[in-house]
Amino acid sequence: MTNPNTPMKTGFDVIQSYLKTLDGSPGVYRMLDSESRVLYVGKARNLRARVSNYARPSGHSGRIARMISNTASMMFLTTKTETEALLLEQNLIKQLKPKFNVLLRDDKSFPNILVTTGHDYPQIKKHRGAKKEQGNYYGPFASAGAVNRTLNQLQRVFLLRDCSDAMFESRTRPCLQHQIKRCSAPCVGKISPEDYGKTVQDAQKFLNGKSTDIQSRLASDMALASENMEFERAAALRDRIKALTQVQTAQGINPQTVSEADIIALHMDQGQACVQVFFIRANQNWGNHDYYPRVGPDVDAAEVLEAFIGQFYDTREPPRQLILSNEIESPDLMTEALSGKLGRKVELIVPQRGEKAELVESALRNARESLARKLAETASQSNLLKGIAQAFDLEAPPQRIEVYDNSHIQGTNAVGAMIVAGPEGMMKNQYRKFNIRGDDLTPGDDFGMMKEVLMRRFKRLLKEDPDRKLGMWPDLLLIDGGAGQVSAVASIMKEYGVEDIPMVGVAKGVDRDAGKEEFYRVNQRPMALRHNDPVLYFIQRLRDEAHRFAIGTHRAKRAKAIGATPLDDIAGVGAARKRALLAHFGSAKAVSRANLSDLKAVQGVSGALAERIYAFFHERS
Repeated sequence: MTNPNTPMKTGFDVIQSYLKTLDGSPGVYRMLDSESRVLYVGKARNLRARVSNYARPSGHSGRIARMISNTASMMFLTTKTETEALLLEQNLIKQLKPKFNVLLRDDKSFPNILVTTGHDYPQIKKHRGAKKEQGNYYGPFASAGAVNRTLNQLQRVFLLRDCSDAMFESRTRPCLQHQIKRCSAPCVGKISPEDYGKTVQDAQKFLNGKSTDIQSRLASDMALASENMEFERAAALRDRIKALTQVQTAQGINPQTVSEADIIALHMDQGQACVQVFFIRANQNWGNHDYYPRVGPDVDAAEVLEAFIGQFYDTREPPRQLILSNEIESPDLMTEALSGKLGRKVELIVPQRGEKAELVESALRNARESLARKLAETASQSNLLKGIAQAFDLEAPPQRIEVYDNSHIQGTNAVGAMIVAGPEGMMKNQYRKFNIRGDDLTPGDDFGMMKEVLMRRFKRLLKEDPDRKLGMWPDLLLIDGGAGQVSAVASIMKEYGVEDIPMVGVAKGVDRDAGKEEFYRVNQRPMALRHNDPVLYFIQRLRDEAHRFAIGTHRAKRAKAIGATPLDDIAGVGAARKRALLAHFGSAKAVSRANLSDLKAVQGVSGALAERIYAFFHERS
């Protein structure tokens, strides 16, 4: 019988013991520590051969040697092909976030431009997320700002509407967009469906990189209008040509020989990496974005770039070409995987000369500069975290600071907000909002609101990470408030058994002036920092960021509440049916008074839904 107090074996011997059970199949392996946490996920063309490399006692880099020494067990999953193993490996890395893998940490989706179909006057708008809506999509763009700039250009040149269908149907006179020459006002019949359709086609040609053909045709139309003495039409065409020329001038950086590609450049320094991605579509540069994958000090460029590409395109559609700054470990395998995802051939190119090499050099320069800025910011942030540890007598510089604030107007639409900061600055993907639910709270009871927020926070932490091993627990809590707030939070922390987490209340000092803040801790006298102390400025920034986030969340909740009606509480009544009911009856109050036959007469409302709506209002009264 095994003694439970005997430490588990780890290292080469453990890995060696798995070799007799493995064959030469392709697959994915996981290395786990003594507490069954995943240390590393890898793929293999031949599992036995790959694992046998780890069973050797020497010849490993420092990172791999540390990983082997921590390995207490392994898991295996065979696949039919190595390509399947590659795809499964990237899925597991993103899901499990192993300590020793290269990990892409920013995984947000990119916006597109959508030109809708199924309407006489199609709408042009920004779209993010799954492509479920019917229409033609153009993208991806590197940021919302890049999309907005392009939409602005398209509206100036092609005068397309950006209003919703509901807004379009309700207009009785042109809106401001028409007044400033950004829309042709199709909502009130200022342009025929046929002519509007031609401008939509031109806009789509522009998005496909065919702006020269459009300009030539517009010039011909302008000349013809002048000959026919249609001077107003000629002037309008002249303005469109001028706007298009300005757009083309602004796009002078666009490549001539690359129609559809992502330019991916990697720069590594001091154990950190920056990957710069430029999006080229329709011979146009649609912006760039930088990424900072988590890497170890001895990972080579080929491994980092391959891991980045695999994870980056796990949920994204790859372009026809990936133009890279470095070779990757398995280019043929990656090409096969990406081509299978896209349904057509994807090329991986590492150019040596020509325009493609110039594009890569430009991306590399951006990666070098971005990483240099980040390293400087990280060094500064590290000093500030050390300063916080010294100021508040912490055992070590905090790696995760959580800052809390509330926002409400006389207790209404109350929300709590949590922001998070760490060694790399604000961790915005960790921000959280809390809709205050306490029915027994007195309106404006800030103590009660803060207690509810912290109670819900600790309850979730104890459920999701009871052993504090996933990096979700804070090393320091900053609370907006003084002794009363600190006492309220301390009672919650005691109730949940987490009094060991340092907690500081930040209160405005004399005359509530910034710079005279006082800091409150449990069972200690209030303290202050020098007015020119960088740590004080840092704490002020954290508090202001929490306040900004709380205010923004509160305003969004209040705006939503302003447009709320009892119809929002009826199952089956979404935005479209709500609009139809309000348009038919004029108000929610009128809907509540309608009889069953009138409700059934509303377009889009079925007999069953009409009965549900009728019952909702009449059973309540």
